[in-house]
Amino acid sequence: MTAASTVRTRFAPSPTGFIHLGNIRSALYPWAFARHHKGTFILRIEDTDVERSTQEAVDVILAGMDWLGLDIDEGPFYQMQRMPRYREVIQQMLDAGQAYYCYTSPEELDTLREAQRARGEKPRYDGRWRPEPGKTLPEKPDGVLPVVRFRNPLDGSVAWDDAVKGRVEVSNDELDDLIIARGDGTPTYNFCVVVDDLDMAITHVIRGDDHVNNTPRQINILRALGATPPVYAHLPTVLNEAGEKMSKRNGAMSVMDYRDAGYLPEAIVNYLARLGWSHGDAEIFSREQFVEWFDLAHLGSSAAQYDGEKLKWLNNHYIKQADDARLAALVEPLLRAEGLTALERPALASVVGLFKDRAATVRELAESAAMFYRVPAPAADALAQHVTDAVKPALAAFADALADVAWEKAAIGQAMKAVLAAHGLKMPQLAMPVRLLVAGTTHTPSIDAVLALFERDTVVARLRSAA
Repeated sequence: MTAASTVRTRFAPSPTGFIHLGNIRSALYPWAFARHHKGTFILRIEDTDVERSTQEAVDVILAGMDWLGLDIDEGPFYQMQRMPRYREVIQQMLDAGQAYYCYTSPEELDTLREAQRARGEKPRYDGRWRPEPGKTLPEKPDGVLPVVRFRNPLDGSVAWDDAVKGRVEVSNDELDDLIIARGDGTPTYNFCVVVDDLDMAITHVIRGDDHVNNTPRQINILRALGATPPVYAHLPTVLNEAGEKMSKRNGAMSVMDYRDAGYLPEAIVNYLARLGWSHGDAEIFSREQFVEWFDLAHLGSSAAQYDGEKLKWLNNHYIKQADDARLAALVEPLLRAEGLTALERPALASVVGLFKDRAATVRELAESAAMFYRVPAPAADALAQHVTDAVKPALAAFADALADVAWEKAAIGQAMKAVLAAHGLKMPQLAMPVRLLVAGTTHTPSIDAVLALFERDTVVARLRSAA
């Protein structure tokens, strides 16, 4: 890019279902490219599929982008609100001879295609209503609402240097005359996209490679309108863990489901950034580093495969780095949803600080933190295994010792060591029953750190309950 140029990118989702990680990657890359070049990032909602588009899906798109911090500079623009503009351009193209009315009925098209297939030919419109010098067009049939078709060039080819795929060239004789408006006057997807990209001065189209077959048609329409096509970068497919294309049908989760499952947005952004792009061997990097490093030259050309375990590993990294107060604010509603409301003592930030190194998600963090805010209910078989008659004297002695020590981790640890020495026990023989009686589980971090967060009276009472 030159210093004088202005990058303008866009994310143009269709609101016909939830947005999954494969979809949102097509927002992340154009967002990062615009931010890297101090350009403009635009959100465009392609809602012309009226029967399938929903406001709920729009809301999820907006919420997902907001959660991930993919801020927009312009929009959201809605295609359904731009219908007058599309019709204006269609009329201009009709007037200029760049488009024409076609009265071929659907039944005629079906018959045409069947005959072409029978001859081993590629099914395509044969141009019967395309005006040409010296050509006599058929009589306009009664009762047929004409579609509008674009006069695609007959000769030569359309080519572009794709930032991912390299040089792509398609012969124009492979492309028939595309319908740009249906019989009811509604413009078609490929036409709306072109007008939008033209009006919004899009310089770089970064999108999934499921759109690559549309690109030659869109370039030809852009050129007919006197525009220079943008730079195209078609991103390879994102596959699920089974190697299938990521989709709702194949079990993909909504972006917002990851939030609800306890993932941090910075982990998702970091993970998605590496799902088709790389900067050397860097695996973990901040949003700011990603924007600084991002370019089109290092986009991958092979399909990227989702790895849930790697995402959990990355999320654990960001949880460990996160501020305890921030994590507490995320954990609190999860605990309240479980009916735990007395969350003041111990301070929730202190609790999550104790557990965050071992938590892969915020939900796991909440599950661990819950032991501090509910009455323990250890399983009978666990009690029988660990709280034996042989250890009960040591439990009583430990309770007595804790009644007088300074209430801090180091002093509690020293008290436990003294009791172990006096009773000839090893650490697990005392720590396990203490964990069960106080926290209701045998799985906790260091026992002295755990006990220090409980109230002294609570710990002593629960230990003496074993007598």
